[in-house]
Amino acid sequence: MDIHRLTDRLGGLAYGGDYNPEQWHAEVWKQDDELMRRARVNLATVGVFSWALTEPEEGRYDFDWLDSQLDRLHAAGVAVDLATPTASPPPWFTLAHPDALPVRPDGTLLTHGSRDTYCLTAPAYRQAARRIAAALAERYGDHPALALWHVHNEYVTLCSCDHTAAAFRVWLRARHGSLDALNEAWGTAFWSQRYTSWEQILPPRQSQWHRNPGQTLDYSRFWSDETLAAYREQRDAIRAHSDRPVTTNLMLPGYQNLDLWAFGREVDLVSIDHYPTAPGVDAAAQAAFDADRARSLAGGAPWLLMESGTDTVYDGGRILGKEPGDILRHSLAHIARGSEGALFFQWRQSRAGAETWHSAMVPHAGPDSRVFREVTAVGEAVARLGELAGSTVRAEVAVLHDSDAWWAMNADGLPSSELDYLTTLRRAHRALWDAGRTVDFAHPEHDLGRYRLVVAPALFLLTDAGAENLRRYVAAGGTLLVQHFSGLVDERLHARLGGYPAAPLREALGIRVEEHRPLRQDERITLSDGSTAGVWSEALRTEGAETLAAYTHGMLDGGPALTRHAFGSGSGHGWYLSTRLDDTGYAALVGRLLSEAGVSPELPGLPAGVEAVTRHAPDGRRWHLLLNHRAEAVPLPRPGHDLLTDAPLSELSPGACAVLPAH
Repeated sequence: MDIHRLTDRLGGLAYGGDYNPEQWHAEVWKQDDELMRRARVNLATVGVFSWALTEPEEGRYDFDWLDSQLDRLHAAGVAVDLATPTASPPPWFTLAHPDALPVRPDGTLLTHGSRDTYCLTAPAYRQAARRIAAALAERYGDHPALALWHVHNEYVTLCSCDHTAAAFRVWLRARHGSLDALNEAWGTAFWSQRYTSWEQILPPRQSQWHRNPGQTLDYSRFWSDETLAAYREQRDAIRAHSDRPVTTNLMLPGYQNLDLWAFGREVDLVSIDHYPTAPGVDAAAQAAFDADRARSLAGGAPWLLMESGTDTVYDGGRILGKEPGDILRHSLAHIARGSEGALFFQWRQSRAGAETWHSAMVPHAGPDSRVFREVTAVGEAVARLGELAGSTVRAEVAVLHDSDAWWAMNADGLPSSELDYLTTLRRAHRALWDAGRTVDFAHPEHDLGRYRLVVAPALFLLTDAGAENLRRYVAAGGTLLVQHFSGLVDERLHARLGGYPAAPLREALGIRVEEHRPLRQDERITLSDGSTAGVWSEALRTEGAETLAAYTHGMLDGGPALTRHAFGSGSGHGWYLSTRLDDTGYAALVGRLLSEAGVSPELPGLPAGVEAVTRHAPDGRRWHLLLNHRAEAVPLPRPGHDLLTDAPLSELSPGACAVLPAH
């Protein structure tokens, strides 16, 4: 069960989005049929927020409305991604099961009136979720419109209630085995936190000051496992009645509640939601970042952009509109990096409710609008790219990404508030994207042998197995860049003794970090090569590595800041960067690493600002997907025939996109 079955059923790439006909009357449905045909929509996600309508009271289902909608969509030639509505329990549920309401760490009890008002660990919620998933699958498991199952929506809700506390204890018993092992792992000898019975242990609720870091890390792991168990329960209930592929839409924003690698192994196809938080080129870079993560979570297999906004950019306290052409550029950015289509939230912009101002394919202005005209043009473009279905993307560079490392850097009491995991991860990817290279993400314990260059920007937590894997990678001839504040703690958040980072990695890098020297806010330092840096510095000594740039300030004057170590029997090199270079210096370092590792641009001859990605078919065919983010036209190094326009192309206009079969 995989995405190839979906694209085979659709006859090409997917195009469409969330469809909520229950918000509208029959006359609008007739308009929708005609407008969907015009926009070349072939897949609609149905039922995401329909629990109150589908189960108006406990145990009594009303499928009449859903029967008619699936039949209507099928007659119109639109396939259905049918959702289980469990992200938004109806009011009757919370009144019948008040113990299933979520509780914040400070003890605040949340109630219905929004969405996500449930606790995943509450037995009543889990039972109700399994029950409605099974009922939907039993009724629609072989419906001719059904192409895909969509479990839940954006698993993000956390809880600290008593149900969660009980489930957390069960998980801790399974992980640690005994209280002695737990106390050792959490370091409870500090601050007199030793536990003498399991009943004393709670989730990391609001406390006086710093919370125990081992407890907060284990809670994050527990919650991810609990969420995955809840997903599996619904998935398995569906599989008992249906052979269609099953997924859930993963959010890839600035918070991290799930081990996404684990979810990638459990879904039949990876699907994500993407909403940029900055306009212009920054939005394009964010699209590439999330698309590369999605493809990597899928193990390199094709995946699906499940949600995006036609005209939505979340910029702090504002929701900005997109520029003309962005719908195509952003959709194609995901397709270029492996998505088998582009879907939106939602088809028709709501006229009431909490997301009235969230953009849609059909805006409040109706079909006679810029947005819908662009939506129609993008639908035509996606329809022309059907031959790309099933093709994949290859990369020679990997950025290391680990949920445990992210959670660990959320611990209280770190030496600088500017040590932000996501910012550091994005910065590494952005430098490689600016340099015109396609990037995979990989776990520190994955097989890294196919990559010429591996960047480890934020591995504060690194297991012994991960450290040894990185040592082997360099010894076998790989080029590795490790950045500051990496390899300091093990999987229990215990500090590495005898110098940082973890011993096998120190061997590959040829350095030993003795002391951290965080810089003051806005403090800038200059290195011996003239580059500037901020945020962080370290006292280290070389143990076989050569110093490429040294500090020139204070007690670190003359000490190594950037090092390189030839290691192993091959051509392997371990690089270590002990400070945060400014953007110019970091870009120069990344460029040097790419050159020394022999990583060529995706399409040589294109200037900076033109994004190029290649998709590869199993039969050897290839396509170059190009996006021009520059304000001027760019001549192509090799003219070709553009699939988007079905015409020869030798120059890419400002802001234009093209898909060129490679020869």
